[in-house]
Amino acid sequence: MIRRLLAVSVVSIALATAGSAQEAASLSGSHSRYTHGQLKQMTREAHTPEQYSALADYYAGLHRQYLREAEKDRQEWVERSKGVTWTGAKTPRPMDFSRDAYQCDMSKATKAEAAAARYNQLAAAKPPAPTS
Repeated sequence: MIRRLLAVSVVSIALATAGSAQEAASLSGSHSRYTHGQLKQMTREAHTPEQYSALADYYAGLHRQYLREAEKDRQEWVERSKGVTWTGAKTPRPMDFSRDAYQCDMSKATKAEAAAARYNQLAAAKPPAPTS
């Protein structure tokens, strides 16, 4: 009986791990993840519309990712807030952590959206005509 329980536990953990690994792979496949140094180098060297478009796509992907995370945090915030009628002095309450995470994700999403818009604008701008 204990062996069966152990086997079922191991299989269920393996399936859960495989599912989360697939989800992580699909998220990372949607847009490349750059290191901070690579991003700095890309922004320094960006001069063509294609380079600006690549940066805009990256930041648009980050914006979508942060919005997904913010929605998860918002749902958790709502769940933790249900049935809370007590407003005692004891802080922080469990819902405060979820609210803070939601606000942080929304702030990051706003910054990523602004960066994507800036690089889209630079990609759409006409390059200066060469002087002969």
